[in-house]
Amino acid sequence: MKTTPLLNMSKSNFPWSSSRKVQNDETLDQKPEENQDKYPPNHTLTDLNARKKLQAIAVSRIRSVLTALSIHKSSSNFPNLGSCPKVIGTLFGYRKGHVHFVFQREHNSIPVFFIELSTPITNLVKEMASGLVRIALECDKQEQKSEKRFKRRRLLEEQVWRTYCNGKKCGFATKREIGANEAKILKAIEPISMGAGVLPGFNGSGAGPDGELMYMRAQFERVVGSRDSEALYMVNPDCHGAPELSIYLLRV
Repeated sequence: MKTTPLLNMSKSNFPWSSSRKVQNDETLDQKPEENQDKYPPNHTLTDLNARKKLQAIAVSRIRSVLTALSIHKSSSNFPNLGSCPKVIGTLFGYRKGHVHFVFQREHNSIPVFFIELSTPITNLVKEMASGLVRIALECDKQEQKSEKRFKRRRLLEEQVWRTYCNGKKCGFATKREIGANEAKILKAIEPISMGAGVLPGFNGSGAGPDGELMYMRAQFERVVGSRDSEALYMVNPDCHGAPELSIYLLRV
């Protein structure tokens, strides 16, 4: 009886079987990696959202800093008003804070002169409600030495002023630079050319620790007496009667 030889069933005789298995194994090994790239885990999504929020906060802070720097750069030079006959004057301050004065060529132009008085703004409001207010700012003459000759600085460049309100001495006034907070205030009231009011929610929600922000904006007539004297008279809207607020700059 003739016997049939047994077939060799080793893997070497069936190469396609082993290669297909290897390919399937590689495919199975690669799928999780591809799925991980396409669908990142939850902690990766959280990191992406956190990065986006940090980028948004950084951009907003950079914009505010650039705005403050641009105003600071412009105000540090204090453009010369020359013979400009009228300016826009803004009085503002928190209810528990001091009086700030800003003068500009127009209601939306860069500041020309910015000082802070030691007088509380509530006292000034009471004085204005009772009658006419006359504020005198007085400083001493100081010669500024240059290479060839002595040069006197411009009147609006003086740093410290003695303050008098209706003849009564009330501390000192100091020239200041426009900071980030002052830039936001001027930006908030920029559309207003004339008027007075309160900004209760200026610094976020409700009033701040120093109370509500009070402001008054009006047009002032500028009269230059000499190199050492100027006067600013608030123009009444009805153009009748004496100016309610007058500011005198004197160098003695």
